[in-house]
Amino acid sequence: MATFSDGIFAVALTVLVLELKAPDESAFSALWPLWPTGISFAVSFLFIAIIWINHHYLMRFVGPPTLRLIWMNFIHLFMILLLPFATAWIARTGLASSPVVFYAGLFVAIDIAYNIFEREVLTHAEAQVSERARRVARRRSLVVLAIFTTAMLIAFVAPRIGFGLVCGALDPPFTPRCLRQSAVTVLEFGIESQVKLYKSMTTSRVGCEQQTRRLPSAGLSSGCGS
Repeated sequence: MATFSDGIFAVALTVLVLELKAPDESAFSALWPLWPTGISFAVSFLFIAIIWINHHYLMRFVGPPTLRLIWMNFIHLFMILLLPFATAWIARTGLASSPVVFYAGLFVAIDIAYNIFEREVLTHAEAQVSERARRVARRRSLVVLAIFTTAMLIAFVAPRIGFGLVCGALDPPFTPRCLRQSAVTVLEFGIESQVKLYKSMTTSRVGCEQQTRRLPSAGLSSGCGS
């Protein structure tokens, strides 16, 4: 599921960059009319990057995925794939009201879908994630969701202010440090378990070989596999 999700994020970023069209004129002044395209591309790229980072850390807590979790992930990824469309719309209309309302509303929908997905994952990872990490992640998600919702409402009357609020809500270190640390702990625990298993298998193998050498050559078997 993690590999498939990474592929969807990569596709979304690829489609996003395809909307960047170079001007026909050779002067730098020809770039100025393209400022809505440039700023909308930068904001959408940053937002996808943040969501991707969050998704990357969160997937470390996922065990065997259930059908319910897979569908939650599909819904989240479906909304991510709508971002290039929304970005192109606000760019071509110069941050008009309706496109910005749709754009901010899509941010709200993506954030809600991610929060539901995150809660489902962390519910089945109780032994791996501390209560403090859950509380910080929940509080941060609610704050960002409130800002996106406010931006959507403001965009009805002041679209550029609404767009500015969307920009202001994007914080690169989006994943709480305690959640990142929990993910690292899970990874380290998995590596440590594999090392212990390898050492155990190696010790067992060496013991079998020593036992075989001590047995008489009268056709007795040590019982060790080849």
